[in-house]
Amino acid sequence: MKIFSLLLSLIFFNLSSNAEVFPIPEDNEVSFDVVRKKKIIGNLNIKFINDKENLILHSVLDIEVKILFIPAYKFFQETKETWNNGNFLSIDGFTDFEDDREYKIDGKDENGIFRATGMDGLLELDENILPLNYWNKQMLKEKEVFDTQKGIVRKISVKKLKDEKIKINNSKIETEKFIFNASKNPKDKGPFPEYTLWYKGDELLKMEFQNPNDNKTVTIVRSDWSK
Repeated sequence: MKIFSLLLSLIFFNLSSNAEVFPIPEDNEVSFDVVRKKKIIGNLNIKFINDKENLILHSVLDIEVKILFIPAYKFFQETKETWNNGNFLSIDGFTDFEDDREYKIDGKDENGIFRATGMDGLLELDENILPLNYWNKQMLKEKEVFDTQKGIVRKISVKKLKDEKIKINNSKIETEKFIFNASKNPKDKGPFPEYTLWYKGDELLKMEFQNPNDNKTVTIVRSDWSK
């Protein structure tokens, strides 16, 4: 199950405040189910909190896989990200993997440089770097992004596929479809998976990847979709 530590890094979303760069749900919350072998193995919940002129995104991802009612894999991640007018200002995050790996991620925009600490120690990055997330559809246009799960930089490549109609909660939805790949870090414990993404406008509805360990498909899908 170690491959999940890489596979789940991309689920966390980042939003801006008053620039309307990202879609924000009417109730300021969004929920996804994480599904494997037709069973829900976890949930992602995101809250959008207005704090004066900034927007704080509080995300919690909790995963647990059981075999014969015995926990076989656990993963937990919590982040608080601060955005202003489309600018990614800071992050305070924690990731707990299924093994003994834990990462405390700190990042802040200071004097035109985004300084961050994580798996590779201190990094000084371009102030305009975007976090590796899928909620921000504009991220797909970048060449490099900041992986907020481990505090590292990854190169990415994206391919647009033919539009596709998908079904969520008994609703058939016409969506844009993309394939997403990212570079592997030497410290990663396993290959970086290829993701398939589905968007309705700028809003992420669904994503999938295949677990290389068992070839099972993992789906992250909106559980609160009712449009």
